[in-house]
Amino acid sequence: MTASMPPALLLLGPTASGKTACALALAQALPIEIISVDSALVYRDMNIGTAKPSADELASCPHHLIDIISPEENYSAARFREDALRLMNEIHQRGHLPLLAGGTMLYFKALRDGLSDLPLADTDIRRDIDRQALTEGWPAVHARLAQLDPDAAARLEPGDAQRIQRALEIVLITGRPLAESYARREMAPPPFTLHPIALAPSDRSVLHARIADRFDAMLAAGLVDEVAGLRRRYALHPDMPSMRCVGYRQAWEYLEGDGNLDTLRFKGVAATRQLAKRQLTWQRQFREHWPGLIEFDCLRPDLNDAVRDHALRLLHY
Repeated sequence: MTASMPPALLLLGPTASGKTACALALAQALPIEIISVDSALVYRDMNIGTAKPSADELASCPHHLIDIISPEENYSAARFREDALRLMNEIHQRGHLPLLAGGTMLYFKALRDGLSDLPLADTDIRRDIDRQALTEGWPAVHARLAQLDPDAAARLEPGDAQRIQRALEIVLITGRPLAESYARREMAPPPFTLHPIALAPSDRSVLHARIADRFDAMLAAGLVDEVAGLRRRYALHPDMPSMRCVGYRQAWEYLEGDGNLDTLRFKGVAATRQLAKRQLTWQRQFREHWPGLIEFDCLRPDLNDAVRDHALRLLHY
């Protein structure tokens, strides 16, 4: 990658770290269009549980990859990379600066490093896997994966439905262990100079408190009613990627009679904290292997100003 390539800003961080406010502050200082890097914001009508930007925030500058598919559909890292690169080029052609902001770390990795030569989803095989999961449970599907690919199964928890399904699907389609499929990769890097900015908390307990407060606000705003409305409006089931999103899974279980509102809150906050932990693990790996990544304490009171000033210096504005 050379200095002659057009620039793109990347803003990544765990949930509740302040990415939205930071991105909007950048948009006030730079000719930015925001590309969402969030596997939940792609879904229409999923607003409360995804902490989707408000109408005013969305109107403050152009946003992309928000509200683009139905909750019944799937959205993959491969599709994200394709969409993001197309949008980055279009934004550059308009004389604007792409800002890719979000917390789906796999999407950032896919953008930078490319993707493995993995097969597309196979509807019949997925239907067979889902049928087994419904009748025998995901631990049984995990055991089936362990018979065919012990190494892949060892890296997955028996209840990790989405990853078990995809791993077993790939093994059944290719007849190869998952590691071999991931190793078969040849993809050109993005034709942009990527400038990654990461947000991370100096005190995780403060981030955890923010997570709890935000989940309480979601419940007060009507998260349960939102999920109930989605169930009426769309042909959904709990193993769809949209309904596996944090908050939606727990609200679905509550609507199915699994516990009370206190149980929903406890499980939702715990799941969100686990999500933040995974996101920070990704960021630690990025720090080790991504030269140029700058990390800011997301708890500092002048965060938005500090990130904005760094970006202005970086881009020589």
